[in-house]
Amino acid sequence: MKSANWSYPTAMRFGPGRIAEIADACTAAGIRRPLLVTDPGLAALPMIPATLERLRGAGLAAEVFSDVKANPVERNVETGVAAFHGGSHDGVIAFGGGSALDVGKVIALMVGQSRPLWDFEDIGDWWTRADASRIAPVIAVPTTAGTGSEVGRAGVITNSATHEKKIIFHPKLMPVVVISDPELTVGLPARVTAATGMDALAHCLEAYCAPSYHPMAEGIAVEGMRLVKDWLPRAVAEGTDIEARGHMLVAASMGATAFQKGLGAIHALSHPVGGLYDTHHGLTNAVFMPYVLAFNRAAIEDKVERLAAWLGLSGGFGAVMDWVLALRAELGIPHTLEGLGVPIEGAGQVARMAVVDPSAGGNPVTLDEAGARAIFDMAMAGRLA
Repeated sequence: MKSANWSYPTAMRFGPGRIAEIADACTAAGIRRPLLVTDPGLAALPMIPATLERLRGAGLAAEVFSDVKANPVERNVETGVAAFHGGSHDGVIAFGGGSALDVGKVIALMVGQSRPLWDFEDIGDWWTRADASRIAPVIAVPTTAGTGSEVGRAGVITNSATHEKKIIFHPKLMPVVVISDPELTVGLPARVTAATGMDALAHCLEAYCAPSYHPMAEGIAVEGMRLVKDWLPRAVAEGTDIEARGHMLVAASMGATAFQKGLGAIHALSHPVGGLYDTHHGLTNAVFMPYVLAFNRAAIEDKVERLAAWLGLSGGFGAVMDWVLALRAELGIPHTLEGLGVPIEGAGQVARMAVVDPSAGGNPVTLDEAGARAIFDMAMAGRLA
């Protein structure tokens, strides 16, 4: 038997209407002056003023920070840290999709640190450089069902100088409480529901295929994929379907729980493409997905045959591939990188960046520059061989 270190997520309050408990969650976490971190689009919607009213009605001195890009950069964190100190805040409510959740968590890390942000990249034991006693508590409120960042110990921030997506990690970035309320996702447009749902699938699929030993995470990944298969098309077709929305929220959290087992070439390639061309992360993962499956086939075929049986698909690896392709087509996902506006001239730079991405190490087939370039070329041409 192999040896491994395992960690599982935090307290989660799941169900319709649970946002009503946000003030209670803050009080339980010892937060009296929360900084609510969200994005500009959400800040303009009624749910943010309604949440502020709940918090202030409970005597909590809450303010909003919304300077968050879709692919957040270090300036978003720096401005958020200044807002945290300027308002004498004592905790963060990270409220929104993956970008707002990531920025909120990283703000909570950086408010008490003297070292620069990039000193806490997820490399070796760099996280031990942080003064853990000065990390602010975080409450997470996801409004999309994709990244699962609400149950993660890291945030992804793009270095604006190099266009590299960096994973900033510390165990205490795990939110102390998650409010997982499917009613908050009802207004999500169909195209965003599709893209974020495919992100959840990518997390589950890569975690399942990663070669490291973590059977609990592997089991969670399999059930997460079943939920995506059964409920994502319904969530996209009928956005007010609370049952579908709820199952997709769970699938997203399951994907992020599972991927502590590892990710792979889907993410290793998506990260530089997103950093260079500002593409949507979940959509980019969805485009790369079948090409990475094809690239890894020799190493994962037996596992994917078992997955096919669990998902009720007849035909082993080919059936899973056909399902992924059909799901992408049903949801309107582009078949090639060209559909995302990615130029073929970027192939070399993307390949060079992909092989040093932290996700590359979890790929079932060793990802060298030639392999990354081959996958990029397949995804550009729409060729599964």
